[in-house]
Amino acid sequence: MASSDLRIIFMGTPDFAVASLDALVRADCNIVGVITAPDKPAGRGMKLTESAVKKYAAEKGLHILQPEKLKNPAFIEELRALKADLQIVVAFRMLPEIVWNMPPLGTVNLHGSLLPQYRGAAPIHWAVINGEKETGVTTFKLKHEIDTGDILLQKKIPIGADETTGEVHDRMKIIGADLLVETVKGLADNSLQKIDQSSIVESSALKHAPKIFTETCQIHWDETVDKIHNLIRGLSPFPGALTVLDEKILKVYRSKKEILSHEHPFGKVFSDGKTFLKYSCVDGYIHILDLQLEGKKRMLVEDFLRGYRPGSA
Repeated sequence: MASSDLRIIFMGTPDFAVASLDALVRADCNIVGVITAPDKPAGRGMKLTESAVKKYAAEKGLHILQPEKLKNPAFIEELRALKADLQIVVAFRMLPEIVWNMPPLGTVNLHGSLLPQYRGAAPIHWAVINGEKETGVTTFKLKHEIDTGDILLQKKIPIGADETTGEVHDRMKIIGADLLVETVKGLADNSLQKIDQSSIVESSALKHAPKIFTETCQIHWDETVDKIHNLIRGLSPFPGALTVLDEKILKVYRSKKEILSHEHPFGKVFSDGKTFLKYSCVDGYIHILDLQLEGKKRMLVEDFLRGYRPGSA
């Protein structure tokens, strides 16, 4: 069977998912329906805002469904009426079994890690935070336990020493989209060899990727330069690593390492008032390169220092 013969339902919401939907459309896949989040109020005026996936699907004239509840009987009937052979999920919410188990070929998910490592909500963030030198993308079949289904295809992606989560994300969405098209073709011609995740690694050796909370974002200056640098780039551009400057919250988006022995207390701030702002930590200093002080806009450190004097923020 050709991949163009498969009736496919696509489920996704953010920009990350748009790259995959676009790749499927460009590969002449038969997208019979697009499921995305309902429009939500956003911005200062709280105007109803469409998801990135909805905007793209509307431009392409694709059939769009926006259920509030995925178990709603009316939605389930609409889904059945589309008679999909395969469902694809990219950056969407959890699906009930009645939904993911509906098509004959099941439901395929694109995940931002080399499963079984970094199962969870924030795989890119945690790979960078943990200082990994590579990550990847995985296509796999959904089943009951989250991110545990049989692996279909994987692709490795290097992580640069100073690369941020945002930069990895932007590369990953393109590589992942191509892998998804390859997966659909493999399912269509029955050429894929499924891999049981439990056969790859012992559960005790797994690294996890839970949701990021505010406490995760706090910089602890009694840590090493490497650990703090990785936290900062792992939380950039969102939600941002947090510290304090002049009793105000400081978000840090980029940093530079200076490994050097010293006797200063951890978290002491140093600046020449023109070119650098740095904090002391266990084995050196973290230079702040890109930041946003509470109540101000995001800016490079040189721009920030032009208007900053200690105690004046």
